[in-house]
Amino acid sequence: MQTRIELARLHRDLNATMIYVTHDQVEAMTLANRIVVLNKGRIEQSGPPMELYNRPANRFVAGFIGSPAMNFLDAGALPGAPAGAAELGIRPEHLQIADSGIAGVVSHVERLGHETIIHADALGHPVALRLSGEHDLPVGQELRLAPDPARVHWFDALGDRI
Repeated sequence: MQTRIELARLHRDLNATMIYVTHDQVEAMTLANRIVVLNKGRIEQSGPPMELYNRPANRFVAGFIGSPAMNFLDAGALPGAPAGAAELGIRPEHLQIADSGIAGVVSHVERLGHETIIHADALGHPVALRLSGEHDLPVGQELRLAPDPARVHWFDALGDRI
């Protein structure tokens, strides 16, 4: 973290164009004015960090940007999927525990103090949700997960954003 802060300070002080190559998406998100996501030498998407985070062009970018990674669920198992949708993508912080929604079972809990990462199995897929503050859910507990409808991402069978 200290190195990232120092690099950002140098960039500001020198007011120079810098190219920083990394496989660490946290570094890319925190240091870049613009990110270029490459996959096997091909540009998948480029733009400001939050543009890639909020509007990923495809499943590859959606799964690469963000930590924990975006959750992916089969669209066929979900009501309200648009025509041509193969998968729903939802970021862990855009998923909440609710009275109704997608059935899941807690598989692991990461208690981090300021936040809790709940790992669950839902529709045959691993799912993570990020909750603010402290939460103590036992492994094996059943729960219902509700994605924020304004923050879901739909992808077609080729992985392109719909």
